[in-house]
Amino acid sequence: MDLSQLAGNAALKRQLEAESARRGLSHAYILSGSAGSGRRTLARVLAAALVCDGAEPEARPCLACSGCRKVLAGIHPDVNYTGTDGRDITVAQVRALRSDAYIRPNEAARKVYVVINAQTMNPSAQNAMLKLLEEGPAYAAFLLLTDNAAALLQTVRSRCETLSLSPVTLLEAEDYLLRRFPDKPEAEVRAAAGRCEGLIGRAVEELSGAEADESRAREGALALLERFVGGDELSLMEYAVSLEKWDRDSLSSLFGETVLLLRSALVLRAGGGCGETDPQRLCVAREAADKCSANMLLSAVDTLEKLRAATLYNAGAGHLAGWLCAALMSEK
Repeated sequence: MDLSQLAGNAALKRQLEAESARRGLSHAYILSGSAGSGRRTLARVLAAALVCDGAEPEARPCLACSGCRKVLAGIHPDVNYTGTDGRDITVAQVRALRSDAYIRPNEAARKVYVVINAQTMNPSAQNAMLKLLEEGPAYAAFLLLTDNAAALLQTVRSRCETLSLSPVTLLEAEDYLLRRFPDKPEAEVRAAAGRCEGLIGRAVEELSGAEADESRAREGALALLERFVGGDELSLMEYAVSLEKWDRDSLSSLFGETVLLLRSALVLRAGGGCGETDPQRLCVAREAADKCSANMLLSAVDTLEKLRAATLYNAGAGHLAGWLCAALMSEK
């Protein structure tokens, strides 16, 4: 089984290769891991394997046949995506998916349903999905992507095999990124690998320049930390209010970028080299190290990690912004 598109995760790759050789792929998987861990890459590879017609079953996906190429290009008619808009997945969407599943495939022997952010399904939607997992047609396969497998009902989890993706090592990140971006300056690629915390999708987005939101999050993190370090409650409150217009994905990126800065500050405070190459980020991190105690920095990291976790659920931007302001000011 060709899993070369997925970085790291050697144990998971061995598991899938053994399963593919022994009995073929399962009809339902939960792909669990943090944003940027490779869930969508793995889903794309599994979808290609399920509709591949160019190789022996144990060698799929071949990544060369018409079916594989269409999956990689995102245009295969038998691979369907739900939840790509970032909103919570409703029971109506799952019922529509269920109705579609009973329509036979257009081209391939299988139909594949990829459910993004499956943890946003409420109990009614999950129960509708459970019925489909139990009673769906034999040709249908399901890939449920989630940041938090525990948010899915135990009955849903019991009908699926769980594949847990792990952060990659720095060396694995550098090796993957250098091969993927051969035209980028090596120093830029290695710097992106160092910043991604093993979540290689973050580095891919940064290097591809595909997400203006990432730049916005990095700039926002600088502004947020400067206000935290300055101790100006009014300034911090005004900035928090401005975040009410951000969506949850953007807020998650902002909180993650701020955590990176705080960790750099902790390393600098301890007398180490944080590895930060951006002069502005290094300046802000050094100021935080000089003006904040280690306990203050650690408490801020804990707060932001909790806020980042809360973005996975139904907390509104206004609630998160208020929580951010109140929590950070209480630490000053």
